[in-house]
Amino acid sequence: MLTKESLTDISSAVEIIKSGGVILYPTDTIWGLGCDATNAEAVERIYRIKQRADSKALICLVGGDNMLPYYSDSIPDVAYDLIEFSERPLTLIVDNARNLAPSLLAADGSVGLRVTKEEFSRTLCNRCKRALVSTSANISGQPAPKCFEDIPQEIIDAVDYVCTSRRKEKGEGKPSSIIKLTATNEIKIIRP
Repeated sequence: MLTKESLTDISSAVEIIKSGGVILYPTDTIWGLGCDATNAEAVERIYRIKQRADSKALICLVGGDNMLPYYSDSIPDVAYDLIEFSERPLTLIVDNARNLAPSLLAADGSVGLRVTKEEFSRTLCNRCKRALVSTSANISGQPAPKCFEDIPQEIIDAVDYVCTSRRKEKGEGKPSSIIKLTATNEIKIIRP
């Protein structure tokens, strides 16, 4: 159950996201940089903050599996089973991405989508009513932060809003598993 403070935090983050801003927020894996995944300017800003080439696609979070078909017309049925039975966060790379900022797509037109089951990030996605970028809060090539205190100050200073929720957690933040799926139900494990 989210606290009143967490709900206020989410409301503030939603306001920034809807105005085209970039946030720093806790996800189902590690702390991430986020923005409206349909806003090309905000997405480009995340690439600049991370000092990352925009030829490297970014993952998007959605608040429920019902949102997947809006962002790809090639969601195979097996995707829903994988999401339901996965014991840890799972990013699915799917073909024929659509309705997202172009720089989020890989050269082959695929995109990484993850249905977050964690309450804070799921509520944030659902209140925004769209996919959110979710990329580790670090400079490209540097280690991903395992907790809030590991995030470089230059990242904190570069965003429009830093969420206050879950800052004190000292978890062993790990990136998600990644599986590539094709419309023909071919499965390839990218990151176990």
